[in-house]
Order: sequence, then structure tokens, then C-alpha cells
Amino acid sequence: MLRKNFIMSAAAIGLLASTAACTTDPVTGEKKISKAAIGAALGAGAGFLAGDIIGGKGDRTEKIVGVGIGAIAGGAIGSYMDKQEKELREKTAGTGVEVVRQGDELQLNMPAGITFAFGQSTIQPQFQGTLNQVAQTLSQYNSTYIDVIGHTDSVGSDAANQTLSEQRAASVANYLSGQGVNRARIATSGMGESQPVASNDTEVGRAQNRRVNIRVVPVTQQDVSAR
Repeated sequence: MLRKNFIMSAAAIGLLASTAACTTDPVTGEKKISKAAIGAALGAGAGFLAGDIIGGKGDRTEKIVGVGIGAIAGGAIGSYMDKQEKELREKTAGTGVEVVRQGDELQLNMPAGITFAFGQSTIQPQFQGTLNQVAQTLSQYNSTYIDVIGHTDSVGSDAANQTLSEQRAASVANYLSGQGVNRARIATSGMGESQPVASNDTEVGRAQNRRVNIRVVPVTQQDVSAR
């Protein structure tokens, strides 16, 4: 399902680039995609993760309920996620981690440059303190599913990048679990180089594409009833 969502986002980016997104250089007459359009398109691509969680909710809901974690009533979901968002923003301020709110879901975007050394999947010691703070909040607000998704730039083979993205996601998931976040809540996925949020033609863009996302989705009473 994640792949399907990506294809839809890619189509949206292509549509945007093929319509009013072009500008004409007044000197050369060359048509180019405007920077604003690129930004909007990349934003659409970066935000596509909203939707189905990794592997679906069924099995994970069963495990979560089995370890005694409760669901959130419909009317309380917004407030629950508001409080969690506020705490995560406070605890990651100034660290390079971006907290994005999409409806009742949260996404933490962690650039690989601050999380991992180039080409590595071992979490850098200087970032462990930040992950400790994230883990503390996720443990406190435990009525959520947690998706950890790894990404890479386009340097290297597809197979190597796929493996690296999976290893980075697993590394973050294992660290969170080691800090007290119940493993039943966590699922991981590696997307390799398939979901860039910036151009891979520059080092700045490649650095943005080397990242890990932590997606936090509320466990609702509807989820529990549907299991």
C-alpha cells in the first residue's frame, strides 16, 4: 500500500510539473520548473505517508491490546495528539528534527546527517540524547502505533540502498524499544532511494533524502473494535 501511495504522489508531482509550474527564462527562452512548484511537489511527496500504517492495523492492534495498552475515544483523539505534539516539539527544538502534524497523525523527520554517519546505520552517540527524549514522550503517550521508515539518497546500487534504509529503520526502532517504548507498537520499513524529498543532483539534496521518519498514529476504539 505504501508503494501504491508513492506512485500516486509521483503522479501528482508529474502533473504539477507539466502544468502551470513552468517559467520561461527571459534571456535564453528556456522553460524551467519554478522553485516554488518544486517545493510544492516535494511537499506532496514527503507527506504521502498519511494513510495506511505499515502492515495494516490488525495484527499490531491485537498485540497492543494484549499488552494492556488502551485505545483513545474518538472525541479525545485530537487533544491527546495535541499534547504529544507539543511535548515532542519542545524536546526536539534545535536538534534538526522536524515535527509535522497531519490531521491526527504526527511525523518526525530525522535527517541522516544528524542521526547516522554517511553510509552507516549505527545511531551516532551525539543523537542518542535526542532519541531518549523522543522515546520518553512516546512511552508516556503509549496509545499510538509507531512506524519507522528509512530512506537513502541515490548514491550506490538500489539493492544496497534498500538494505541500508531497512537497517536504519531497524536501528531507530530497536533504540526506541531499548528506551522503554513497547515493541508491539512499532513496525519498520525501508524505502531505499525511491522517495526523495529533494534533488539527488546536489549534496544538499542528497543529505535531505538520507533520512528516517517516525510516524505516530493514534490507536482508536474503532481500531480495537475492528480487530
